[in-house]
Amino acid sequence: MSSIKDQTAILAKLGIKELNPMQEEALSVIQSHNHSILLSPTGTGKTLAFLLPIIAELDESCHEVQALIIVPTRELAVQIAQVTQNMGTGYRNFAVYGGQSFSNDRMNLKTPPAILIGTPGRIADHLRRETFAIGNIKTIVLDEFDKSLHIGFEDEMREIMNALPNVKKKVLTSATQAVSIPKFVGLHNPKQINYLNQKTSQLTIKTVISPDKDKLETLRKTLEHIGNEPGIVFCNFKETIQRVSDYLSNYSVSHVCFYGGMEQKDREQALILFRNGTHKLIIATDLAARGIDVPEIKFIIHYQLPLKSEEFTHRNGRTARMFNDGTAYIIKWEKEELPPFIKDAKVEKLQKAKAPIQSEWKTVYITGGKKDKISKGDIAGLFFKQGNLSKEQLGNIELKQDCAFVAVHKSEVNNVIKLLNNAKLKNKKVRISLVE
Repeated sequence: MSSIKDQTAILAKLGIKELNPMQEEALSVIQSHNHSILLSPTGTGKTLAFLLPIIAELDESCHEVQALIIVPTRELAVQIAQVTQNMGTGYRNFAVYGGQSFSNDRMNLKTPPAILIGTPGRIADHLRRETFAIGNIKTIVLDEFDKSLHIGFEDEMREIMNALPNVKKKVLTSATQAVSIPKFVGLHNPKQINYLNQKTSQLTIKTVISPDKDKLETLRKTLEHIGNEPGIVFCNFKETIQRVSDYLSNYSVSHVCFYGGMEQKDREQALILFRNGTHKLIIATDLAARGIDVPEIKFIIHYQLPLKSEEFTHRNGRTARMFNDGTAYIIKWEKEELPPFIKDAKVEKLQKAKAPIQSEWKTVYITGGKKDKISKGDIAGLFFKQGNLSKEQLGNIELKQDCAFVAVHKSEVNNVIKLLNNAKLKNKKVRISLVE
């Protein structure tokens, strides 16, 4: 299959009419400079901004890894891989990260991707084991380098940079500016693209006063005040997440949890249930939430405030993305002082509490996926024809290598499972069950 580099064709596949000013400038600068730094708020489209010039320079006749993208979290690796896939260029990409089988990585790398995406630890491990050739890697991207260079990854990052002798183009991206770049990165006269001070969205910051030092009740009332909107509650520790989760569960507030210590399959499933509307609330820590890319997040809540202004910026960047509106709520004990980096946070008076509207969707799990030659169209056809669903009763379908997740209207989910369990999809008998 010939590869597509035409920008118009790529944007059409992504459903994007035109690049925004930051992306236009980044495309030009990255193409014309060997070393560049892209600084732009979260949610402004940095991934596409660096992928377009990288793809434009790939050699179609080369069948080895040509570009390496290093990210601080598994979720960000998966997200970038999905965007790259959706661009429909014909170039292979693959994401490697901890929590998945190394032997599976090795098998996939036998047919090397043009673009390899991964976390520092897993990339360094592959380089040590020489699972892919490095001679044709001419481009390296350090996405969200403020994290990949500073959160316990320095040794791996130094090892990676020293192991790649033929890299000519280096691109560093971040949503914050107050970060020093170590010498081992080897940047020389980098061209900086800085949109951090540009007005790219309508973010409103509000403070909710808690009369008690224990802010759980105020959190619940804030969620009831906001109503049935998708959002994230940020905590600093996974122990706090568990406590918040237990409390909200007691009040039947639907949610998923998301933090670094979770098993990878549980993290992926939590995001699936959030994206398809089965749950509209995520309780998360800072680093884990770096990879969450759900444009329609309407609000975030700082249940616990971060220690640094950079993390405050990153958290707030989860909402008001791509020029949309969003609100960041700070829950503050009445005797607590806000840090100096928080300004212009008006006090929000909560309206009379009303219970949040529960989701209309449930999710079912199917024991068949891409490796079984099953497509989304196959699944939709089964649910319409044999499951007797209308278009309004079938929600988002997420297709994985060996399974699929399907959102079904909660009024029909039990009947669908009864009708379709042990049905055939592409000559494969599949089990269908409810995801709790």
